[in-house]
Order: sequence, then structure tokens, then C-alpha cells
Amino acid sequence: MQLWVGLGNPGAKYANNRHNIGFMALDRIAEDHGFAPWRGKFQGQVSEGRFGSTRVVLLKPETFMNLSGQSVRAAADFYKVDVSDITVFHDELDLAPGKCRLKQGGGHAGHNGLRSIHQHMGPDYARVRLGIGHPGHKDRVAGYVLNDFPKAEQEMLDDLLRGISDGAPALAAGDGSKFLNAVSLRVAPPRSSTGTKAPAKADTSAPQDAPQPAPQKKEATETRSPFDKLKDHFRK
Repeated sequence: MQLWVGLGNPGAKYANNRHNIGFMALDRIAEDHGFAPWRGKFQGQVSEGRFGSTRVVLLKPETFMNLSGQSVRAAADFYKVDVSDITVFHDELDLAPGKCRLKQGGGHAGHNGLRSIHQHMGPDYARVRLGIGHPGHKDRVAGYVLNDFPKAEQEMLDDLLRGISDGAPALAAGDGSKFLNAVSLRVAPPRSSTGTKAPAKADTSAPQDAPQPAPQKKEATETRSPFDKLKDHFRK
């Protein structure tokens, strides 16, 4: 069994915030893969389903971000899930919008939801880091993550969530590379080739000169003076 946790804040006010991308990812997975309807449990919302023989419990804590670890602890204790079988989907300031990375263990980098999970579960859970970009200054972070995704990023967001859903079976099977490849195929699909060749370049080099005929020899010209000619005449 695996426990997948999406981080966010409860309520319609926060539903489309950048901070709620973890909730969005689990919603897409549950919808696309026919998971059971969401129900209230463990101070959050829970949905269950399977990828092949692997049972996966989806959890969206409703404790607000700063107390996410309480809900995760309650679910992990009930299902007797080891921390190494927990995967947390969360927003990542240090990744550009649309980027997705996997990480096993490590620090919380100041993320309040991860910080809370660290306190209750330790650091050895897996993370699916979902890029939202950075506002440029730390003083603007709080307002940035609690704002909705702008319209210009909606297509990117949809592609990212579809890619996560496409790769979910691979993630459940422990194939992180295949999971990330599924995301990449949605976010940055390869360009199709037309198969046409570029036209050949015209020969712009200067034409070679035609061979020139060898110069004809000129007859020797007479260089003697009239006086020399006269002397020669009397010598004969």
C-alpha cells in the first residue's frame, strides 16, 4: 500500500491558488483512474484506488498547510504505512512553472507543509515537486503562492496535471523515470518532423576563367640605325 498526499489549503477561496497544486494533482489522478469518491477522514479528504496490484490511498489534508503533518500521521498510523511508502505532491518555488521533479528524502526548504510533515513523520518520504516559479524576492512569496494561477499559465497547468495522471501507474510501480517521461510528453512533446529536405544551396562561387590561348611570338623588330645599314651594304 502507498499513501499519496497532496498539499494545499481547504475551501473555495484557495482552490485555484499556486499553493494548492498538490490538491489539483490528486484530483486529476482520482478522476482519470476511477478512484472511489472523496470522503472525510483523518482531518482531510481521502480517496482509494489501485494501479494493478498496488493499492493507493490519496489524502488531501484539510488542516491548512501549516498543520498538514497531523493528517498525514493519522492516515499513516491507520493504514500502517511506512514513511518510505508516502509520496507528497507539493508546489516548488525553485522550479520553473510546468517543471516536475522527484526526490526521496531531504529537507523541507522552508515549505510549511513539508515542515509539518517532517515534524510528524521525519524526512524520509518521497516528494513530487511541482514547479510554480519564484516571484523574485522572498518578501513576495506568501502573496505569490496564495494567488491563483494566471490565465497565461492555465494551458501549462493542465498539461502538467495530465502528465502526472498519465504517469501515475509508473509512479506506483516505482518507475520514477517512466513517470517523469510521461509528464514531459505532455508538457514538452517532441516536435514532429516533416521529412522534407532543405533546398540545395546555389553555387555562388565565381566562375573559373576559360583557358587563354598561349601568346603568339612576335617577329623580331629591326633595331639597327640607317647608318649601320649603310655600313653593312658597303661591306658586301
